[in-house]
Amino acid sequence: MKGDRVEIVIDAGSGTTKTYEVGATRAGRRVDVAHGRGVVEVSEVTRGGSTVRTARFLANRVLALVEHPAADTPTADEITPVLRSA
Repeated sequence: MKGDRVEIVIDAGSGTTKTYEVGATRAGRRVDVAHGRGVVEVSEVTRGGSTVRTARFLANRVLALVEHPAADTPTADEITPVLRSA
């Protein structure tokens, strides 16, 4: 859903951190998180299941992974108008 986003905080070495954000940029897209074999993968995916963009991080460098769900009410561009004839 548009508005979904995932925030990833990475250990950049020397006591510093970097923050990355992957979000659903258009209506009908979602953000998926997968992890395995030492890699964390965050992807923006369309309704049909096609991956639009992917961010990959080494799991031992990830300090925090925060998922921010979209609001329960849809935004204006997610609402489909219904035409009714009288």
